[in-house]
Amino acid sequence: MNVLEKRKLRTTVGLSIALLAFGVAASTDSPTSDTVLEPEPRHENIGELVTTFIQKSHYNHIIVNDDLSSDVMDTYLDELDRNRVYLLESDVAFFEKYRYQLDDIVRNEPLDPVFDMFSIYRTRVRERFEYALQLLDEEPDLTIEEEYQFDREDLPWAKTTEELDELWRKRVKNDVVNLALNDKPWEESRDVLSKRYSRYLKRMDQINGDDVFETFMNAFAHTLDPHSSYLSPRNSEEYRIKMSLSYFGIGASLQTEDDYVQIVNIIPGGPAAIDGSLGPKDRIAGVAQGVDGEMTDVIGWRLDDVVDLIRGEKDTVVRLQIIPAGALPGTSDKEISLTRGQVKLEEQAAKSDIVTVPRDGRDWSIGIIEVPSFYRDFTALNNGDKNYTSTTKDVKRLIAELEEQGIDGLIIDLRNNGGGHLTEATALSGLFIDNGPVVQLKSSNGRISRLDDPDPVRRVAYNGPLAVLINRYSASASEIFAAAIQDYERGVIIGQTTFGKGTVQNLYTLDQYLQPEGDQGYGQLTLTIGKYYRVTGESTQHRGVHPDIILPSHIDAEQIGESVRETALPWDTIQTTRFRAGEPLDNMIDSLTVLHSARAKDDPNMQYMMQFIEDDRQFRDRDTVSLNLEERKAERAANMERALQLENSRRAALGLAALESLEDLDEDERPDIQLDQAAGIVTDLAELREVAGLPAQAAQVTP
Repeated sequence: MNVLEKRKLRTTVGLSIALLAFGVAASTDSPTSDTVLEPEPRHENIGELVTTFIQKSHYNHIIVNDDLSSDVMDTYLDELDRNRVYLLESDVAFFEKYRYQLDDIVRNEPLDPVFDMFSIYRTRVRERFEYALQLLDEEPDLTIEEEYQFDREDLPWAKTTEELDELWRKRVKNDVVNLALNDKPWEESRDVLSKRYSRYLKRMDQINGDDVFETFMNAFAHTLDPHSSYLSPRNSEEYRIKMSLSYFGIGASLQTEDDYVQIVNIIPGGPAAIDGSLGPKDRIAGVAQGVDGEMTDVIGWRLDDVVDLIRGEKDTVVRLQIIPAGALPGTSDKEISLTRGQVKLEEQAAKSDIVTVPRDGRDWSIGIIEVPSFYRDFTALNNGDKNYTSTTKDVKRLIAELEEQGIDGLIIDLRNNGGGHLTEATALSGLFIDNGPVVQLKSSNGRISRLDDPDPVRRVAYNGPLAVLINRYSASASEIFAAAIQDYERGVIIGQTTFGKGTVQNLYTLDQYLQPEGDQGYGQLTLTIGKYYRVTGESTQHRGVHPDIILPSHIDAEQIGESVRETALPWDTIQTTRFRAGEPLDNMIDSLTVLHSARAKDDPNMQYMMQFIEDDRQFRDRDTVSLNLEERKAERAANMERALQLENSRRAALGLAALESLEDLDEDERPDIQLDQAAGIVTDLAELREVAGLPAQAAQVTP
């Protein structure tokens, strides 16, 4: 008997014993038992190589020991059953014997325990959805007063099968209520749910060894920090295709989260970015082809299968049924229609506009430059094309055009800008400071390097009143730029605290280090190897960049951002590098804050926004929903009526006609309240500087 045969026997026998221990028959004639999940020798090779990279290159100098093993166990359980709806307390207790073995497993021990745990999890999933299908044999009573607790992440594991049965009875009933809220009769709801639950079962049968290994290795990587990850060979190829932009889609990054495919981020210049309807953490419930194709329910689908539905020929239409981020179960879905296309570089480009602010009989012109990402066309640059596209070149041109039109102040809008090329962040900063350091970088070996304005002899492109507008989705390179403007006292930072992503990652293609076995390959590892620091020595990691003047935002900082991730690297400091800022803006910012606050009290748009945010927060704080259909209908109607009242109160204060329904609201009529407030603040800044006869704000720096 060879090594592989011994491994297969050990895996099969071990799994059978484990399943029998929990009263699960490991029948050999079951249609699902012939797909025994077991590791391959190459998985162990990958585990050893990844462990070597982690110990040598990760920023935190990770020691793979029993303490880490315990943390990996907790993360692995979260990856499998974060909401605690499948596994029993006895299952988790059985897994405890492996808690301090996982460090040995990733170094040089067989991976069988990892696969055994997954196989038990898969069996429990099958049990749950087989039970859910049985529940569809009888129409549930939607008139009973009872509630379903949909958020179970912090609750104890279920002790008995009966306890899980009761939980799933309510879960299935809630699924029926959700469909009934969308006017689906019982027969149609039963058909939809039957297909959905059967699809879950099929999905479990399609899982292979690479899927199990990737799940575990990601639990290992995510224990280190949120941005380290492992991709299997198949998903590595998917990543390569995405990066080459060689397919036509909607221009959004997706991931699976529990039962849904969820939006991770929107790619600037893609169809979704141009449309503007999708946002991070929105969930895709259905996909339809063309303007009138039938909507396919995709809840519970594999990520790659959903991606295949979304992809298609250029200029064809795909419709998505979307559950907005943070929405409670049963909240009205929205349907959006997108025309497939490639991400277009010209659509990623910075754009300019001018906002006119009337003030005491004078119209002030405030220039707006929206920067959706930090981009640079390296292909054109490497080919010697001096006209290559870049953020800095585009912004410099736009500034010149705006100044020709006579602007009184300038806003750089970095909202939703998730970053991009570091070279562009430093170069763009150089348009507003004479010369000097922009950001510091500390690597895993402790070496600190300083990145300066790459063109120190270039004159500043603009030295007038300046503000940078940010929100929670402003990250990475956006934070580097905003921090530099703030530290040099060059401008005022307005908006919401940024994301807090101040780490550097490196991508390792593992096929370069291991000899591929046929066409299987080894996948790729993304590893955090460094951190960014401001010129003051403070990290942007975890805390982000705090605005000088805060604006309310519908983005919940308690749900979004680096600080909400349990394994995020901490904020810390290094030594301040030598730089000289402009004149302190503290007193100016105090005056601007007073003026802004006074104006906001009487601004109908601001009052509307603050009340909307408060209502939304109260709505999201809930973790239960009623299973009484009429109560849910009444609640939804009340929420719609409340939203209509808020909108009409805003319109009345502005002298606009009231709406009979929110469906009558033209999206183009919605004001950009944050941008309007920022424009008012920059007008204040321009006025104050003009009255005081102050010089331009350009920072002077010594080498």
